[in-house]
Amino acid sequence: MNIGFIGLGIMGAPMALRLAQAGHQLYVSNLGPVAAELLNLGAKVCPTPRLVTENADIIIIMVPDTPQVEDVLFGMEGCAETSLNGKTIVDMSSISPVETKRFALKVIELGGEYLDAPVSGGEIGAREGTLSIMVGGNPDVFDKVKPFFELMGKNITLIGGNGDGQTCKVANQIIVALNIEAVSEALLFASKAGADPGRVRKALMGGFASSRILEVHGERMIKRTFAPGFKIALHQKDLNLALQSAKALAVNLPNTATCQELFNTCAANGGSQLDHSALVQALELMANHKIA
Repeated sequence: MNIGFIGLGIMGAPMALRLAQAGHQLYVSNLGPVAAELLNLGAKVCPTPRLVTENADIIIIMVPDTPQVEDVLFGMEGCAETSLNGKTIVDMSSISPVETKRFALKVIELGGEYLDAPVSGGEIGAREGTLSIMVGGNPDVFDKVKPFFELMGKNITLIGGNGDGQTCKVANQIIVALNIEAVSEALLFASKAGADPGRVRKALMGGFASSRILEVHGERMIKRTFAPGFKIALHQKDLNLALQSAKALAVNLPNTATCQELFNTCAANGGSQLDHSALVQALELMANHKIA
């Protein structure tokens, strides 16, 4: 299959690599350089999304935010600048559910098919092909694209219609943020009380408090390894989507708002490009104590 892949960042590059390793011909577009691994597997670089769309049957988009997706789709030299008949657009970015529905309608009106399929699992999941993929769209289109999803992920679920995949991803990001905050508080409390946070984490991993966040991000907090797998700036964006949507729905998300303020504190202190596990630094600042 000829597959287009637009956006080769921390997540996009390893996802595209798994498709190329499976033998599919990739047509890629990226603002920065394209990884040598992809080029060695025959990926062809296209300067614009329009050219990607002309050459590919399925076009995957993996860019940071809603405005970038809109530009890829409908901007100058975007996907819609060529015929979308017979083309399937798969947006795997994490963006606004409301705007996703609008994008999908427009693509379908132009003769194409559309799935929103945001992912969870971070850089590790992208490299290992174990991402959770939350999909919104037509079931027949989902069935057609599912074999390609299976190269990138393990937990692949059709949630409902267009926009529902993005709604699920917003819910996911709420849970992840609150878990990071909980692990941060627990390990900071233990450290300030004089206990070894590494041993505390090890003990908690064997009980009901065990979680993937405690396993991966708890270790990051203790070892101070905050090189980004998923940047604070991106999680801020996702929580903005949650809080904006909650306002429209007249729903109160108090703990989500608290986590956003902690991310904002990190960003204000120069941490927007750190891994989201660095949320702990906001709590450390208030406690005048670093997990040791």
